[in-house]
Amino acid sequence: MKLLAAAVAAALLAACAQPSPQPLASPGTAPAPQAAQARESDIDALMQRMTLQEKIGQLRLRSVDAGPDARKEVLLDEIRTGQVGAIFNTVTRPDIRVLQDAAMQSRLKIPLFFAYDVIHGHRTVFPIGLGLASSWDMDAIARSGRVSAIEANADGLNLTFSPMVDISRDPRWGRNSEGYGEDTYLTSRIGATLVKAYQGDDPSAPGTIMASVKHFAMYGAIEGARDYNTVDMSPQRMYQDYLPPYKAAIDAGAAGVMVALNAVNGVPATADKWLLQDLLRKQWGFKGITISDHGAILELLRHGVAADGRDAARLAIQAGTDLSMNDKVYGTDLEPLVKSGEVAIADIDRAVRDVLRVKYDLGLFRDAYRHVGRAADDPADNDAENRLHRADARDVARRSLVLLKNSASTLPLRKQGTIAVIGPLARSQRDVMGNWSAAGKARQAVSVYQGLAEATAGRATLRYAKGANVIDDARIVTYLNEFEKDVEVDSRTPRAMIDEAVQAARASDVVVAVVGESQGMAHEASSRTDIVIPDSQRALLRALKATGKPLVIVLMNGRPLALEWEDANADAMLETWYAGTEGGHAIADVLFGDYNPSGKLPMTFPRVVGQVPLYYNHLNTGRPFDPARPNKYTSRYFDHENGPLYPFGYGLSYTTFDLSGVTLSTAQLARGGKLTASVTVRNSGQRDGETVVQLYVQDPVASISRPVKELKGFSKIFLKAGESRVVSFEIGDAQMGFYDGQGRFNVEPGRFNVYLGLDSRDANVASFVLR
Repeated sequence: MKLLAAAVAAALLAACAQPSPQPLASPGTAPAPQAAQARESDIDALMQRMTLQEKIGQLRLRSVDAGPDARKEVLLDEIRTGQVGAIFNTVTRPDIRVLQDAAMQSRLKIPLFFAYDVIHGHRTVFPIGLGLASSWDMDAIARSGRVSAIEANADGLNLTFSPMVDISRDPRWGRNSEGYGEDTYLTSRIGATLVKAYQGDDPSAPGTIMASVKHFAMYGAIEGARDYNTVDMSPQRMYQDYLPPYKAAIDAGAAGVMVALNAVNGVPATADKWLLQDLLRKQWGFKGITISDHGAILELLRHGVAADGRDAARLAIQAGTDLSMNDKVYGTDLEPLVKSGEVAIADIDRAVRDVLRVKYDLGLFRDAYRHVGRAADDPADNDAENRLHRADARDVARRSLVLLKNSASTLPLRKQGTIAVIGPLARSQRDVMGNWSAAGKARQAVSVYQGLAEATAGRATLRYAKGANVIDDARIVTYLNEFEKDVEVDSRTPRAMIDEAVQAARASDVVVAVVGESQGMAHEASSRTDIVIPDSQRALLRALKATGKPLVIVLMNGRPLALEWEDANADAMLETWYAGTEGGHAIADVLFGDYNPSGKLPMTFPRVVGQVPLYYNHLNTGRPFDPARPNKYTSRYFDHENGPLYPFGYGLSYTTFDLSGVTLSTAQLARGGKLTASVTVRNSGQRDGETVVQLYVQDPVASISRPVKELKGFSKIFLKAGESRVVSFEIGDAQMGFYDGQGRFNVEPGRFNVYLGLDSRDANVASFVLR
């Protein structure tokens, strides 16, 4: 990690060559009183000079269309006349400078800020959200955020629509790939970590970008995991499970909040005054900007709460939606609404102040070009290799890989003999990056085949065969390829491709099958009714299994998959998600044992799709199912084995770890007190390695039914072979309490169970009593 930190530190120093002004707090938090007073005074003076049209202009977040388009001149005219407040989807300094030049030609010369979807990297692509979460490594996740901020700001960008902290417990949802899984505590830790990594201590400093946490709120709980669908939820579950990650990101200083596309209990979030004002601003004290999702204000018509665009604009601005992302209704309808008295000027002024405050804290009023720099300093090649942070990407990626199965120590592989590398994703540079890959270039990504080839150069022979198309359903291929070439289709027959693959397998010592989903299959608007590997690839796997050669499955996917057959038939299986620019090298590092895998699952893997939603921290019922004593009249499925295939927090290593029993510092705890729970962890294997010790707490008897266990802490530790260490966690009110339906946090006396283990299923337990 020292070399990794040094590499990024050097890049940060290079990015921060110019001196930084006096630090200001991020807009999501309160700055120092003197700085805040100066800021608000300056904004007051500016707003007194602004016309109503210029104020409304600040509330419009406009996209720059890709490709040659005559409408770009229309956009420039809008900027020059003060009709645009911010821009997204422009990612090069010359293009940004042209747009900022237009803003400097406007009457008041109010600068633009520039936003982009920097979700898991910018030019260097890191693992997708589920991959980052699988690392359970806050230092590695922070490193990915810092590199992302450095690279994005070097391109003149000011704000990212990240982190995405939507809790999701249904793997059918395509946007699972962007988030951090099913658990409230883990997601909260990651969200706060990324906000701080993006923003640093001073959002105006070079090498930083502002964070806009999304999607507020509860987008991951959409019914049926069908994208854009509705959410219906009790207040208690909302406060307890879904809201805390947003709150954690805001407490960490997030400058912005992107408003969700879904309705919450019948009210679309974009028009939900309780959500955006009562909760977000009054209860949580948020001072930053709220941003609609793309086109969401006009979509209020389709939700059935607005009669027309004018009605939609009124509802959104009165609810507290500051910036309108790519909707025209603020520009066309807010002025007549104010003049008719239907919208108060105070609603406009409140939103404008939020936008100007962001620009002020970015330092743009001091220097509109401070983040884009001089044209003379622009990179000669935006995609130059020296702009990437490969060492960081490789290190973070290999920390994200999860070893799911390893029978008879099939892995690590030896760098000798002949290895068959087979599968439609084995040579894909585009898919290894995953979706929302920002300014990353597929030609710069390392495929799995390339990683294996470089690792074995001169020592082993690789045999490659595609073996199958990702999917053979022409209708689905057409859908996935509607906006970009997501799936490449081989014109050969499935039989011909499988025969070629079987021939390669028979001539090899071991088979590495790289299978799963194309990146577009686990994306926005890519919800699935089933979560198995597509039939074309399953047929390939069956044929490879029939050869009798050891079968190693390397998964590439953006959601938990149902892998019963694969688990039963593979000799080893490695979950790699979409591992990013250096994915192929990272995967090779793990397959050959140059790195001992340490990743743990952030989502439960079901056996079959019919089990979902399936998550570890469920409530008991009056008739809970007990696999040790199966009974007919219990909460179960009768037609399939119950329980997950792989539980939350699960992941193997090339070594083994033993845990002692749980030791508590006291068996009796007074209200407001704290105790320490400890366990001794021993590396009982032959290799050095890391593991994640996980703390779960259960409140078995309470005023409302509580989960069977909840993650309340974790610690990732490195142990040499034979080494032991005591790992301790502090338990207090924060770990014992829960929220009720009014959002009140309660801590009730009684017995508590404390679990310490290496996943959510297998853990040692001790108990104490809270008086």
